Amino acid sequence: MSVDNKKIVRQDQEHQLTIKEEEKEQQEEEEEEESDLRGDYGNVAILLFLYILQGIPLGISSAVRILLTNRGVSYKELAILSFASYPFTMKVLWSPIVDAIYFKKIGRRKSWLIPVQLMIGGFMIFLAQRVNDWMGDSKGQEPQIIFLTIVFFMLWFLTATQDIAVDGWCLTMLQRRNIGYAATCNSVGQTAGWFIGYVILLVFESKEFCNKYIFSEPREKGLLTLAGFLNFWGVVFLSTTILLALFKKERSEFEDEQLKNNPDYGIKKAYPILWKIITHKPVMKFSIILLTVKASFAACDTITSLKLIEYGVPKDRIALLAIPLVPVQIVLPFIISRYTAGPKPMLFYIKAFPYRLIMTIVIAVWVFYTPKMIVGTDFPVYYYIAIVSIYMIYQIPFRSMYVADMSFFAKISDPLVGGTYMTLMNTISNLGGSWIQTFSLWLVDIITWKRCIFSDNEILNVQNSTNISLSNNTCKDKIEKEQCAELGGKCFTDIDGYYIEICINVIYGIIWFYFGRKLIIHLQNLPSKDWYILTKKTTNNKDDKESIPLKKIP
Repeated sequence: MSVDNKKIVRQDQEHQLTIKEEEKEQQEEEEEEESDLRGDYGNVAILLFLYILQGIPLGISSAVRILLTNRGVSYKELAILSFASYPFTMKVLWSPIVDAIYFKKIGRRKSWLIPVQLMIGGFMIFLAQRVNDWMGDSKGQEPQIIFLTIVFFMLWFLTATQDIAVDGWCLTMLQRRNIGYAATCNSVGQTAGWFIGYVILLVFESKEFCNKYIFSEPREKGLLTLAGFLNFWGVVFLSTTILLALFKKERSEFEDEQLKNNPDYGIKKAYPILWKIITHKPVMKFSIILLTVKASFAACDTITSLKLIEYGVPKDRIALLAIPLVPVQIVLPFIISRYTAGPKPMLFYIKAFPYRLIMTIVIAVWVFYTPKMIVGTDFPVYYYIAIVSIYMIYQIPFRSMYVADMSFFAKISDPLVGGTYMTLMNTISNLGGSWIQTFSLWLVDIITWKRCIFSDNEILNVQNSTNISLSNNTCKDKIEKEQCAELGGKCFTDIDGYYIEICINVIYGIIWFYFGRKLIIHLQNLPSKDWYILTKKTTNNKDDKESIPLKKIP
């Protein structure tokens, strides 16, 4: 062996030894730095409250969909309303802007959080003044779906921007040893906020529920109104944001030893890196999985609750069904994470898929028999116990797939651009649910066949003694339904699009599982370096200790 070759081998051995020593030191530091909330109790409380505020507009938006269903709005119109939720699926488009533009005197996160939350509060108060008219509560008015879609789209946009700011603030608000609590605040806070905005509103807005369980004498309205609820939380947003601006100081990144050397790359470099991730081959392949998998459960996840209301299940009972599910949704991720924390989390994803598909069929069968279980004007207690049990079982594969997804996102994300990578993966996953939700709601009306029937086979002798055939009345919208009812007819469903969609979804799911499973296994077996954009280009020599990683974009 030549002298030069020996020198190269020796340098390589020294290089490998340096890498092992650095990895060992890093591992020892991580083991020594255990989480300790001392000094962070107040910060955790603030983050939890901010995430609760974030969940409330999202819950109200879900409640509005149920309230509109109760007012006879068609599924096609609800499909239009579903566009309002799209900002949460597209927030990655402006997250680099939120990260790069700020006022140093105010702070990187407060520069966005304060004005955005003030706008949310003001917007909710404005919406409270008009929402009754737009919901069609005024005499002679129909629900203004286009207006509602526009205003809730803007509300979702502001809430998504608040989410970006809060996610980023977690990294500097909490001490490094307690960063893991940010995910807990996010999960628990958003769930609690959604519960307040959805369940509390629907239950106490219902005059039937309030007259039965709260009021001593019957009243025309429930304990809450949508307008009053919006007004109250608008004031809460404004007041708490002012307090936050005055009394909570944002710790500067330059005060943190681990963050002060991070370069401020700005928008010019953030967006090209984002585009590079999007066009990365493994990411493009995995995006196919994320954009198509939820079509296997579209009708079950999107239309089931609306179908139950159509069959006579009171909307306040639908909201109450969510109450026992909330603790399940909080506890399950902790249990499931034991199985998804390993190097191959998507194996658990694959195992959960068939069970979720089976539960989709079980839920559809239960919905089919729902009209046969009604007793008088209500359903027996066993009905509600059974449906809660079914939904609890459904949550197991549902949450398993969700947690496995999140674990895999963390596994494949390039550490140098982890924030951008994670945000993009979540965005694609959310988009995979949004587009199929909209399409599912739009399609169900088209493939549903209804007709207006009368006691004398569709011929009714009206007041002017003219025989009019109403066989063309298909009860497709609220107007035709009212015309049918006014003339003594009844809308009859010949073919229900919900069950057609369920069948299509299940068949599609079986085919998807056959091909998708192979692609998932292939992608999971790729080494981490094949997913990285920047890390694989760096070297591990001593000079690299002075190199600076790209700051995470929330």
